[in-house]
Amino acid sequence: MDISIIVPLFNEDESLPHLAEWIDRVMNEHGFSYEVIMVDDGSKDNSWQVIEQLRAKNACYKGIKFRRNYGKSAALNVGFSHAQGDVVITMDADLQDSPDEVPELYRMVKEDGYDLVSGWKKKRYDSTLAKNIPSKFFNWTTRKMSGIKLHDFNCGLKAYRRDVVKSIEVYGEMHRYIPVIAKWAGFNKIGEKVVQHRKREFGVTKFGLDRFVNGYLDLMSIMFMSKFGKQPMHFFGLVGSVSFFLGFIDLVVVCSLRLCGRIALTNSVWFYLAMLFLVLGAMLFLSGFLGELICRNSATRNVYLIEKELCD
Repeated sequence: MDISIIVPLFNEDESLPHLAEWIDRVMNEHGFSYEVIMVDDGSKDNSWQVIEQLRAKNACYKGIKFRRNYGKSAALNVGFSHAQGDVVITMDADLQDSPDEVPELYRMVKEDGYDLVSGWKKKRYDSTLAKNIPSKFFNWTTRKMSGIKLHDFNCGLKAYRRDVVKSIEVYGEMHRYIPVIAKWAGFNKIGEKVVQHRKREFGVTKFGLDRFVNGYLDLMSIMFMSKFGKQPMHFFGLVGSVSFFLGFIDLVVVCSLRLCGRIALTNSVWFYLAMLFLVLGAMLFLSGFLGELICRNSATRNVYLIEKELCD
């Protein structure tokens, strides 16, 4: 199979028939063999009924319905696990991503040898204050921290070689950082293509300003795990050692002064600081180290309750 198109969606029943018609036209014009995996992230409207209708008309369409809303990362992760195409394309369901971009994205992966190609919505039709300015700042920060020269990390329109999506794991709200996760996994040939951004025709945006706060927290988590995930003691051990060493030196000095009769331990703030640094050092060795390992190796982190599937 040439292409798997993954479409995560939430309350997009009006746009889905138009998107499907557009995808079918592009795929047929270029003679691609394809599948379209629509992941319904707990929609409350008629999105699932529309997916069932699309499936009945065209066996290339597959559907997965979550019992409740888990978020875009969960939808993409499940879609990746089901994808069978040589090239995997992701796009949003709101018609702001153009399926006409798919043939060139496919060519860049197959012929130019890219592991991942990210879309760049150079000209946007979103709110300048609410989305454009924060997005530019967010992308600038991510470029500086990750070293990946992309202009639009969060563009929903991306293309991947199949082994990329089978090798990475997306959870929480980390779909914004898939290029960073891919680079961390060893896929270094990451490209970019200017893509068309269209005005939303139906419904309303599903993302608020809180995504920028959560986004930076996720970025810090990814950068930390990429650097220290395999060797967490390089971080916790260093900080814990410094804290413990300072506390120990402080305690030796305070005890020496006490033995000389110059201070009383219970009246000295330096004694309590020594205890604080010693305890923090021990906690950094134990609590932080174990907590990160437990969180990272949780067996249920990517377990989602799927209500229905149309994937046969």
